[in-house]
Amino acid sequence: MKCTSLFLALLLGFSPVLQALDSPRLWSISMAETLMKRAATNPHDSDGLTPWSYWKGFTLDGFEMLWRATGDQRYFNFIRQEIDPYIDDNGNLVHVNLDSLDNVMAANIVVGLYEQTHDQRYRSASMEIRKAFDRFPRNPDGGFWHSPRLPGEMWSDGVFMGQMFLLRYGKSIGDRKYCFDEAAKQIILYSKHARKGQSGLYYHAWTAKPALAKVLPDRKVLWADPETGLSSEVWSEGLGWYALVLTEALADLPPDHPQRAQVLEIYERLAVDLKKLQDPATGGWFQVVDKGDQAGNFIDPSGSAMFTYAIQRGIDLGILSGAEYRPVVIRGYAAVVSHAVINAKGLLDLEGTCNGICVQASYRDYVNYPQTINAKESVAAFLWATTIVERDQLRNIQRTKH
Repeated sequence: MKCTSLFLALLLGFSPVLQALDSPRLWSISMAETLMKRAATNPHDSDGLTPWSYWKGFTLDGFEMLWRATGDQRYFNFIRQEIDPYIDDNGNLVHVNLDSLDNVMAANIVVGLYEQTHDQRYRSASMEIRKAFDRFPRNPDGGFWHSPRLPGEMWSDGVFMGQMFLLRYGKSIGDRKYCFDEAAKQIILYSKHARKGQSGLYYHAWTAKPALAKVLPDRKVLWADPETGLSSEVWSEGLGWYALVLTEALADLPPDHPQRAQVLEIYERLAVDLKKLQDPATGGWFQVVDKGDQAGNFIDPSGSAMFTYAIQRGIDLGILSGAEYRPVVIRGYAAVVSHAVINAKGLLDLEGTCNGICVQASYRDYVNYPQTINAKESVAAFLWATTIVERDQLRNIQRTKH
């Protein structure tokens, strides 16, 4: 069921206990319940979140947010159900390959499990993952490669995946100085390399290949400009990854951290441009964020959900003005849930999503990428965005139960 003005009324506070006629009262709960049902009925299907992966971690982070907002223990139990098969009784990782920054993302929730349970298995597993950073390949300036298979390449995706773990590890387990310094360093390096002109926007990826030509003479990076090393476009989901890690870094970095001011400046500059580029007709953001007037471009529910979360998070942290940016959140939320449909089985589907986009070579490649239903990143981003926007209603559920 598409979003209607009823949901805008809910967000604006006109009806805190709104019941829509044939839509879920709260989209966050509907998505979580859908994911748990699909995991139970198709445990070996991709919908079951079975493999260790970045989208598994991204989704389970959303479950953690929902659990904290509602107090519903089923959500926490689901997290453990999805993570425990990968950690043995001695805290060793099982069937986990840390061969890319993508595969570090799920470790963020492992630290979260340790925070809640103090189970030493989760601490030991987290420490093993932390050690992987000591041997991970870097560019000459210290920027992590996205993967050892991608020499010289930094992707916005990877900045999010790796730093989400380091920030949480430093906050809750140890090695605080290294973790916070490294996370800030990677965020700032990406800003330095991938910023689009003087804007607050960032290209999807950058490679040091031009500078590494003598070392890597035979490897061509087909998506990269041969002079700048930059990818072709500002992709919505890629920029969304970067927006998310900025907000989480600002939540965790101490006020006196020497690089916090730089991270804050990057985030504030980005927020200004996101506000400018929000589509006035739908409230969403385009697949290629700054080219909404060009042929073939479309509203991307994944990036739109990430931006909606990141802006609301900035308001919550006292960084952004609620009076100025709350309308942006409301319109963004409306755009995101307009892609949600309750199917014949009573489960939630997301339409118009794109699954697993790697760095593309051109504008045409980004906007012609095949759309599907329930792309994993979009599902997880939807859960993040709806949970943070619906938070007051979710907390009312918790208070009612008690």
